[in-house]
Amino acid sequence: MDIAYGGDPQQVAELGLPEGDGPWPVAVLVHGGFWRAAYDRMLMEPMARDLEARGWATWNVEYRRVGSGGGVPQTLDDVAAALTALHEVEAPLDLSRVVAIGHSAGGHLALWAARPGILTRVIALGAVADLGAAARDRIGSDAAREFAGERLDEADPMRRLPAGVPQLLVHGTEDDRVPVEHARGYVEAARAAGDDAELLELPGVGHFEPIDPTSDAWRLIAERL
Repeated sequence: MDIAYGGDPQQVAELGLPEGDGPWPVAVLVHGGFWRAAYDRMLMEPMARDLEARGWATWNVEYRRVGSGGGVPQTLDDVAAALTALHEVEAPLDLSRVVAIGHSAGGHLALWAARPGILTRVIALGAVADLGAAARDRIGSDAAREFAGERLDEADPMRRLPAGVPQLLVHGTEDDRVPVEHARGYVEAARAAGDDAELLELPGVGHFEPIDPTSDAWRLIAERL
């Protein structure tokens, strides 16, 4: 079912529940697409169905994006509001186990939102973990500047360390959208700040395999859950 967490049509999340009575741990899914309106939460639908079969409730978040009212701070505000709204859902959820799983730009948003009491863990897949490096390298046709403008520091997860929750970054060594070096730099900085942060590098894997439930990459990620 779709549940609104705000007044804009894009401020909505899909709640998916496994079979049984619960309570179920929750996977908050945050899609990528370089924060642009051309991409939406349907990117995470196959993952949601797979997680539900594994006994997880899913909260597949849509948010305002560049080209449809998003950017900084609107997109950040939406992700924060969606996480708050999860605690108001009338369903048998185990809110002591809330894991955010974000891909690409969604991985950036999941890392940005990571705080104790809100999330218990973050899994960031092919994430834009270092917004400053993304802007410097002009990845995604300068997507970071398009998204954040002059407010890069405000939106950069690197500037919010330590996050205070465990973080697993998963990145393919053949990712041609977001360089694996960005994930390496983030994990190094997170550990230096005192966070429990780990990087799982997947040799020969590209940008999209980690969100494909039929892939070996996703199997490794699901085993961590």
